[in-house]
Amino acid sequence: MRLLLVEDSERLRATLVRALARLGYAVDEARDGDEAMAHAKVNTYDAIILDLMLPGKSGLELLETWRRGGDLSPVIILTALASVADRVRGLALGADDYLVKPFAIEELAARLEALMRRHRGQADSRIRVADLEIDLAARLVRRGGAPLSLTAREFSVLECLARHPGRVFSREQIEIRIYGESESPLSNAVDAAIYSLRRKLSPGDEPPLIHTRRGLGYVLQEPS
Repeated sequence: MRLLLVEDSERLRATLVRALARLGYAVDEARDGDEAMAHAKVNTYDAIILDLMLPGKSGLELLETWRRGGDLSPVIILTALASVADRVRGLALGADDYLVKPFAIEELAARLEALMRRHRGQADSRIRVADLEIDLAARLVRRGGAPLSLTAREFSVLECLARHPGRVFSREQIEIRIYGESESPLSNAVDAAIYSLRRKLSPGDEPPLIHTRRGLGYVLQEPS
């Protein structure tokens, strides 16, 4: 899933990008309002992590601009401002959640997943396709009840396909969802991840769940 992180502290921004990347998120980063606006004009994000105290445009000004322009991307605010008035103003302008600094990475990750799940109207964090179960919150995968060990990148590719079972994704669409703008994936990165996923999802004689649509892309669906 693809995120936009807007944070002026270089140290905190780098820490968050590394932590979120380890969890399999693709993260575009912005250090001020102008960079954030430029990113949001050309990309669609599953969620935006927005600091309030920014040089130039404040986080609240950015949020107000996005909402007035019709951008409904889920937004979680990061703030050192702990007053009730500041939190209420952010929520009134359209923020979906907030975290007061300092915070734990684990809490941010949990809130992000819950936020995106609510945005999709999905009450449960688990996705099931045939005998495959994917727990998005715990980032666990089982097939036939047996746990599977996936890398962060493999999980991201599977999550992309599993959120829309039956929908065909091109290689380019998958790359956009799992790689940030600062990353330059190898030309066969998605194909390699799909190949590895197929082996892990069907370690025995289980019927395949990921299928290739020649000339179109890949789809996750129940066996025929």
